[in-house]
Amino acid sequence: MTEHYPTLAQCAVVATALKILLFPAYKSTDFEVHRNWLAITHSLPVWEWYYEKTSEWTLDYPPFFAYFEWALSQVAKLVDPLMLRVYNLEYDSWQTVYFQRFTVIATELVLLYALQMFIDANHGTARRAAQAAAISIFLSPGLLIIDHIHFQYNGCMYGILIASLVLAKERSGLLASGLVFAALLCMKHIYAYLAPAYFVYLLRVYCLSPRSILRIQFLNCIKLGTGILAILGAAFGPFALKEQIPQILSRLFPFSRGLCHAYWAPNVWALYSFMDRVLIFAAPRLGLPVKEEALNSVTRGLVGDTSFAVLPEVSARTCFVLTLLFQAIPLTKLFLQPNWHAFVGAVTLCGYASFLFGWHVHEKAILLVIIPFSLIALKDRRYLSAFRPLAVSGHVSLFPLLFTPAEFPIKTVYTVFWLILFLMGFDRLAPASNRQRFFLFDRFTVLYIAISIPLIAYTSLIHQMVFGKSYEFLPLMFTSSYSAIGVVGSWLGFMVVYFTS
Repeated sequence: MTEHYPTLAQCAVVATALKILLFPAYKSTDFEVHRNWLAITHSLPVWEWYYEKTSEWTLDYPPFFAYFEWALSQVAKLVDPLMLRVYNLEYDSWQTVYFQRFTVIATELVLLYALQMFIDANHGTARRAAQAAAISIFLSPGLLIIDHIHFQYNGCMYGILIASLVLAKERSGLLASGLVFAALLCMKHIYAYLAPAYFVYLLRVYCLSPRSILRIQFLNCIKLGTGILAILGAAFGPFALKEQIPQILSRLFPFSRGLCHAYWAPNVWALYSFMDRVLIFAAPRLGLPVKEEALNSVTRGLVGDTSFAVLPEVSARTCFVLTLLFQAIPLTKLFLQPNWHAFVGAVTLCGYASFLFGWHVHEKAILLVIIPFSLIALKDRRYLSAFRPLAVSGHVSLFPLLFTPAEFPIKTVYTVFWLILFLMGFDRLAPASNRQRFFLFDRFTVLYIAISIPLIAYTSLIHQMVFGKSYEFLPLMFTSSYSAIGVVGSWLGFMVVYFTS
């Protein structure tokens, strides 16, 4: 079939040119985090990787990512050996900066390959929509801001996730899908939030007979179980032999951190924190008690520093229970009606639940929702209606990551251009649904998008002109609360769409 233009490869070439121009841009502490991990994995024996603490940025990703850093360090030593010294903290020679920036672009080829897999898995009119969705993911403002400026390696890992989702589309790829996802979990444990959807789907369509859920396909269970155990053994086995699993787990799951990661993650707890702020002023009139010791620590995002002045405290157990509850709801439908679109929808809703109700959620985790949702956003106009507010709120919520003046025009112009281009394009490509759309929800989406422009202007320019350095928490709080409304609204809308499709 004739390829639609522009192709994914053509867009990748242009995007790469822009990313190279951003090499000298602002970089966060995550840059030093990964430089330190290069040094740890290159300079120390494997058995010391998860004990090394010269830097405060200790290794806290699963072993496959540590092996990934080790592989990069074999090339890094040819570029600038000084970056691989553990005690060389905050080292950022231009060779180091350019090397690390380049590795993000190079490893993003995994994402490019996975997106091409997604395009090739669709045919006829669906292929054009798939290509638009694939290009939108590759050119995502989220990946540009987080990976290529702020600095991380999300593109590579989301490429593995997408490959796993695409493999699950055909019955012949189900085993490979599960194994690829298991490998991804051994790279970054945040993807465990999506694991329940994989468990239910693979159980239903691979381990149980399609004719009856009472018949177990034992051979498939053995193949899947053996493969997953082999992957986990390759990742954690050597450390288990040295009895280091408790140490690794203490690095992977630091529960001493507070409920909120500052005000930045636009979830239910951001709205809860906002309400607590409002009640601080309303409490005297309402006769509510105010905890004085909490007034200066409400949602500062510091370790162990989350407390509320008026509202009840929220425990990690409460977050865990709420997350499981709102994941279980869509998983019930997935078990009863297993198909690929329901599977990707369930993965998306598991991402929503973990982001909205999880403990110490980072704003960057919104990509766990945006990226899988993008694969099915063009299924019909009802799906697209739920996707729009997420696309706006999710990307706007990332703006506080880049607070330097030089990056302001990059993040705003690029994001606004992306939203206009793809939301308008998606509107043309999404087919009409055979079910009734939500009139009020559509109007909410239009109003919500319209508010984003003055909000960005206020938080980025007007606030500082009017208040200077006073009330510094307001722009971040407004951005997070506004974005949280969009994410929650999108989640509720998609839940309705998911269960009525």
